[in-house]
Amino acid sequence: MAAWALWDFGATAVNATAVTFVFSVYLTGAVGDDLPGDANPTSYLGRALAVAGLVVALFAPVTGVWVDAPGRRRRALAVLTGAMVLFTASMSLIRDDHRYLIPGLILLAGTAACSELATVPYNAMLRDLSTPQTSGRVSGMGLGAGYVGSVLALIVVYVGFVSGTGDTRGLLNLPAADGQNVRAAMLLVAAWFALFALPLLISGPAGTPGGEAPIGILGAYRRIWREIREEWRRDRNVIYYLGASAVFRDGLTGIFTFGAVLGVQVYGISAADVLLFGIAACVVAAAGSVLGGHADDRVGAKKVIVTSLVAMIAVGVTLMASSGAVAFWILGLLLCLFIGPTMSSARTLMMRMTAHGKEGVTFGLYATAGRAATFLAPWLFSVFIDVFDSDRAGLVGLLVVLVLGLAAVAAVRVPDTRTSR
Repeated sequence: MAAWALWDFGATAVNATAVTFVFSVYLTGAVGDDLPGDANPTSYLGRALAVAGLVVALFAPVTGVWVDAPGRRRRALAVLTGAMVLFTASMSLIRDDHRYLIPGLILLAGTAACSELATVPYNAMLRDLSTPQTSGRVSGMGLGAGYVGSVLALIVVYVGFVSGTGDTRGLLNLPAADGQNVRAAMLLVAAWFALFALPLLISGPAGTPGGEAPIGILGAYRRIWREIREEWRRDRNVIYYLGASAVFRDGLTGIFTFGAVLGVQVYGISAADVLLFGIAACVVAAAGSVLGGHADDRVGAKKVIVTSLVAMIAVGVTLMASSGAVAFWILGLLLCLFIGPTMSSARTLMMRMTAHGKEGVTFGLYATAGRAATFLAPWLFSVFIDVFDSDRAGLVGLLVVLVLGLAAVAAVRVPDTRTSR
């Protein structure tokens, strides 16, 4: 169980440093700042991550089929983990030259795609590592460990490699010229992930014995459609929940994605303080994940999800009516407190509604459904800004997504027995 949590500890750190805060900023702010013509490096970044999302949507269900084959679960996770480490380490080769922008974006997209695909075998291990009575706590511990890993990695990278001004940066006094400090940080992050992923790759569960023999891609897709039809006949609420969770998870992602923008543009947070807020947000979300995991085992995952979404909507409405940096810090962190429990319980509820031996397929569909809805929060965010000509109105768009997700998940019926809730 500890090894399972340590994998998330390392993987989430890669996402925080490479995909969100450090390498992506280096690509758009330094590598691509002298692109010829009117080309926009931020637009290229969006396209690259969109391609990564498409790859996940196409291959997540196939990955789910493969990891349900005997002995494939740990091997699939090892392959995807190795690819993430390789892509992240290769980021150290991307120099501060616009000719390196496309290769850098390819590495970034590859890391993001492999990270998302790796959650399929990783989440499928949850049933092997917990009982129905402890799965909430185990899931919350794993998610909390991921947030803690993000915080520690960001602090190490900031203090050791990025902080300060002038020709050298950080306590290591690495040259800032040609992005050497950021490139060195990516080597550290790759080694960080490899180190913390190793215990699970060595000792983690290989998969449910007695499954079907490995099949090809076309056969995998045929099996997926068969599984969807069977789930529809067995329990339509599983299919309903896939759609509902996709909506509210997109709302949670939107809160994290656009929170920094709103903090700067609407509530007067400085660009430097946003990074500090991000670190604090991860700490609060980690605490929420652990507390929510215990609540999950006591009252059930659905109740935790519904309660957390109601609380987030109420806090969001209060934030809408507030102004100033202090209000953003207090209410923004309160929002993050409920993000962790929602994400953790979303995973355990999916596991509890899944038939034994079908974890890989179901979590593959879980990842695919999440990707299919990723347009909703960004689209409504921009629509409300355009309609009301106000950045603050973008928060309304995000709250609409949470309300839709709340309504959808409230309509999903889940088993009431202690062993299934």
